Formats: sequence, structure tokens, C-alpha cells
Amino acid sequence: MGSENDKVREANEEEEEIVCLESFFINDDYQLTKFTFGSHVLELYCLQSASTDFDLTGQLVWPGAMLMNGYLSENADILQGCSVLELGSGVGITGVLCSKFCRKVIFTDHNDEVLKILKKNIELHGHSSGPNPSAELEAAKLEWGNSDHLGEILQKHNDGFDLILGADIYILIVEQLLRIRGHGNCKFILAYVSRARQMDSAILREGAQHGMLMNEVSGTRCTVGNLEGVIYEITLQ
Repeated sequence: MGSENDKVREANEEEEEIVCLESFFINDDYQLTKFTFGSHVLELYCLQSASTDFDLTGQLVWPGAMLMNGYLSENADILQGCSVLELGSGVGITGVLCSKFCRKVIFTDHNDEVLKILKKNIELHGHSSGPNPSAELEAAKLEWGNSDHLGEILQKHNDGFDLILGADIYILIVEQLLRIRGHGNCKFILAYVSRARQMDSAILREGAQHGMLMNEVSGTRCTVGNLEGVIYEITLQ
């Protein structure tokens, strides 16, 4: 009996050590930072440099998000009155911009720590007296490939979304979302930043294999940081 209790105690101690180690490596030194996209000025909490921890890339604002926001700020008419699902929201910089024009924005991320700062940024803007104070803003957990997470979102928003937005994400996650609305009734806007030529061709090939039509938006190819970026509009074939 004593040895059994010892095993339980040792297991609990190991769990506590893991939690302590995770807490030690998580960088939560968020700073309120100002971003300007055209005439739109946004303030959000985010990290200023890369975290040394686990899978917390969403704590930063990455080049793909800057590319997406630049495009949306210049084409805000496509957002007017829409319902939007953003994949891999991170700190929420794209969704916050969308909230100025959209009737509903659902932000998603897979990491619980990132969701904390995402919700803080939503609260920062959710009661704004800006141009669209009535916009419905919500954060939800969505791990790519997790059908339960996706099912919970779609159960709550069973009519789907007008637009799906994502920067630097795996495009096949959107196929099911596009099919809910059917052909021509939902569009996926992808801000893609090239990091390897093999990936550039693979993303086009995989999209076509899964019945998606990927159109490069004319005039959007540009340099983001030291990388080449482009905007794609993706619909069902």
C-alpha cells in the first residue's frame, strides 16, 4: 500500500515539475503595440520578439498577418456586413481590423496560452465606440484537423461564414468550411508568404486536388520583411 502511495506522489510531483517548467519558458511580457494599415490604427497586446517556449508562435504578429491586413485595409468593401471566421488568429490583429466592418468575427487558435492574449485583445476592442460597435466578436479553440473543435464552432454558427481568412496556414482545413455554404457562397482569403519553392507548388497542387480554385489576386505580390508574399482568393471549383 505504501509503495502504491509513493508512486502516486511521485507522479503528482512530476506533473508539478512539468507545469513549473512550462510556466518558466512561457514569455508573457506583452506590450500594447500600435499598428497602422492605411487610415486604420490598431492597438494590441503582443510580444516584441520570438518566444523561447513551446508552440506559441501566435504571441507575435507575423509577416503573413501584416500582408493580410494591408490587403484588407485597401479592400475593406469586401468585409462590409460579412461574417468572418479567422484561422490561426494569434493575437487577433486581422480579426480586430475586420471588426470595424464585419457584423461577426470568430477568432480561432489552437493554443490555450495564445487564446488568453487573444481574448484580452478582443476585450480591448469589443466595447469600442468605433465605426461598428455592434459587431459580434468571439474567440474559439480550433486545432487544425480536430473535428470536435470544428464541430463545436459549426454547431453554434450553423449557417457558415461569408469569408474565411488565414495567413500562413494549411489550406486543406478550409475545404469543409467552403462546402457548408456551397459553390460561390463562401470565399477563403489566404495571405501566403513563401519560405520554400517546393511549398509554393505544393500548396497550389493540393488545393486543386481537393476541388479548390486558387486565384492569385492581381497586384498583391510583394516583399514582406525579406520574404515574398501574395494574396490568394480560394473558392470551390
